Amino acid sequence: MSDSIPPDSAALKSAPAPRNARLASIQMVSGTDVARNLALAAKLIAEAADAGAEIIGLPEYFPLLGQQDSDLIRAGESFGRGPIQDWLKEIASRHRVWLLAGSIPVLPEADDGKSGKRICNTMLALDPDGAVRARYDKIHLFSFTGVRERYEEARVIYPGKVAPVTLETPFGRIGLSICYDLRFPELFRAMSREKPVDLIFLPAAFTVTTGRAHWEILTSARAIENQCYLLASCQGGTHENGRRTHGYSQIIDPWGEIIAQKKRGEGVILAELDHERIRQIRQTLPALTHRRLA
Repeated sequence: MSDSIPPDSAALKSAPAPRNARLASIQMVSGTDVARNLALAAKLIAEAADAGAEIIGLPEYFPLLGQQDSDLIRAGESFGRGPIQDWLKEIASRHRVWLLAGSIPVLPEADDGKSGKRICNTMLALDPDGAVRARYDKIHLFSFTGVRERYEEARVIYPGKVAPVTLETPFGRIGLSICYDLRFPELFRAMSREKPVDLIFLPAAFTVTTGRAHWEILTSARAIENQCYLLASCQGGTHENGRRTHGYSQIIDPWGEIIAQKKRGEGVILAELDHERIRQIRQTLPALTHRRLA
């Protein structure tokens, strides 16, 4: 599994200061038909781009929430080719945006005797030319047993390489994560080992049960402790397969304030990533410089 390409240190030293960016979070209620899901995503991306968005995030599983696990496996594509990936490249270049593509099913390269029955839950980050600039395969696989609901992602998902993935853009450094990763703060700390991230991207399909209990607390905590913006793009509603997802796509600033939020249903929210806001908070409360553990 490939990580982001390490930036050239000399180039970074001479690079201009990162620019502010207009962020867009897209919320969906994806169904069982890939073509229909992509058509809705295209409509919402166009709406966000028309509103001036320069970084656009899509939800986890945006192309497909099927009737059963085997639907995801059948939709799996080899990395670098396939109709979903072709669509992503075309739409990012059409709108000239940085597209953070929630997650798509990608066939694993590893062979442990079981990988043929699983897929990677993969996020791709594309630049305005439609080139893939980073890939992140979900590390932490969700497991939950509640009242009349049970989830075990390891049955169908092949875990990603245990390493943080970050992306350098003209708008700053972005850390990539997916859904259940939110519960593991050490992943987000590791993203800032070389230098702090300016934005965390988190696509999700939180259950209603866990979302009501923990979603806003955990997303705000990750923004506060890393003193950065957090862009969360979610599934939010009742799906064709009967699954209910929590929604509450949101954009949170480095002080933990929710500056944009969509509770349920399909749509777009927008907010500004302001580097002066990041600087002021990190200067006023220099917690990142007070860390004593690696």
